[in-house]
Amino acid sequence: MAKRRTTPKELPDAVREAVDRTVQATRGSAVQTRERAQGAVDDLVDTVDDLVKGAEGRIVRGRRAAARAIDDVRPATNEDMRELKAELRRIGRRLEAIEERLPAKRPPTTRQGAKSGSGSAKPRAARSGSSAKPRSAKRGSSAG
Repeated sequence: MAKRRTTPKELPDAVREAVDRTVQATRGSAVQTRERAQGAVDDLVDTVDDLVKGAEGRIVRGRRAAARAIDDVRPATNEDMRELKAELRRIGRRLEAIEERLPAKRPPTTRQGAKSGSGSAKPRAARSGSSAKPRSAKRGSSAG
């Protein structure tokens, strides 16, 4: 019968060292893989955050644009009408004050060298077809 070979004492130690080196290398590789995966996840989170911020900004701008568009086409409210009337009253008072400071109207004079019959004898307001009432009539009918 053949004799079995005996294993030298160094062989189990060598195998043990090889297994330890393999485990250490695998462990180091796992750490590197984990770090790379964490970096990829961090990049993904940053990208999603940027996308969310951009979307939120566009939503805010869209809301503002929609509000402006609605304001442009909505009918005037009672409050709007009150504000407009008050503004017209203020403008009317300012105009009256300006008119009072103006010098009295002079009668129209004919210029030398002007062609006769080229101009109209009617005052400008009468020529324009304006149906506005004279201011003096309006003041007399006003109760305030």
